[in-house]
Amino acid sequence: MKIELVTKAYEAMKHSYSPYSGFRVGAALLTKDSKIYTGCNIENSAFSPTCCAERTAFFKAVSEGEKDFKAIAIVGGKGGEITDFCYPCGVCRQVMAEFCDGDFEIITTDAKEIKSHTLKELLPESFKI
Repeated sequence: MKIELVTKAYEAMKHSYSPYSGFRVGAALLTKDSKIYTGCNIENSAFSPTCCAERTAFFKAVSEGEKDFKAIAIVGGKGGEITDFCYPCGVCRQVMAEFCDGDFEIITTDAKEIKSHTLKELLPESFKI
């Protein structure tokens, strides 16, 4: 399943709208019932309205009624070339914490190796109400 998610994330990266940074990102989010939602980063010239690929995937899924997630794969790189691992930003990690338990799996690759981490590892003290 990890390879399928990475492949879907790579396909989503091709839809990235990143004219300002040139850094293209794609994400593939797996629900607990095996549906996959993809997302890409969408930049804006005002910068703050920019949305990361991970949040795009989560917001698509939640807007369609999904709230139980198992894993996400994230790939990205300058000009769409994957040369290093692409980890979620702090805002995306907090969005993940809103909908996922600490064992939620975050998968990334540098095109040679696949790494997997739990949300708890990447965001050990998330904000919760």
